[in-house]
Amino acid sequence: MVRSLTLWLIWLGFILYLLFLAPPLQADTLQPLQSLLAGKLPSINPVILSLFSLVGIWLLIYSCLIFADGRMQSLPAWMFMLASIATGVFALIPYLALRQPNQSFSGEKDPWLAVLDSQTTGIVLSISTLILMLYAIVWGDWASFAQEFLTNRFVHGMSLAFCLFCVLFPYPTLLQDDMARRGLTPNSQLFHLAVWVPLLGPLAYLCLRPSLLAFRFGNA
Repeated sequence: MVRSLTLWLIWLGFILYLLFLAPPLQADTLQPLQSLLAGKLPSINPVILSLFSLVGIWLLIYSCLIFADGRMQSLPAWMFMLASIATGVFALIPYLALRQPNQSFSGEKDPWLAVLDSQTTGIVLSISTLILMLYAIVWGDWASFAQEFLTNRFVHGMSLAFCLFCVLFPYPTLLQDDMARRGLTPNSQLFHLAVWVPLLGPLAYLCLRPSLLAFRFGNA
């Protein structure tokens, strides 16, 4: 109950903050997004482009846990994750708040779940993340990004959403349940790595966690 209530309060607080306290809407608020959709990548600050892409990386990280978790939930996990493509953390938090703790897994993995469960997927996401971070650090205009953060609601909200992805990853029981399905203990070094190292820790977890299928057969 406390877990769910806290998540709903975070969700509501984020919405209210963006509506009333974030930088005001301006004529060019959606200009970075419009440039992305128009394919005008050279005109976008590499920091903003990388941040936008890293939000997508975060959604894939959560997907690698949520679709296996959704197998054991009454909630249609795919619906929330599909909505999160357009709304990001706004659709993700309700799933985390509504799901019930569950450390079991049954049935066979379909092709999509097999991809999300693969360590190769974690490695690909990790390499992509390092490239995006390097791109932003080396070629990004950080002074311009700071100005955009203070004046552009889209950039401001996207930055805060990125931070929420980091904060929420270890908070619900989603991570602990995923570890239990694979025979991992919450006090392991891998758990602390995933909890205390933002973004790179969860990626390391995806690269190192055992397969669901291998764990199941290993205990048969």
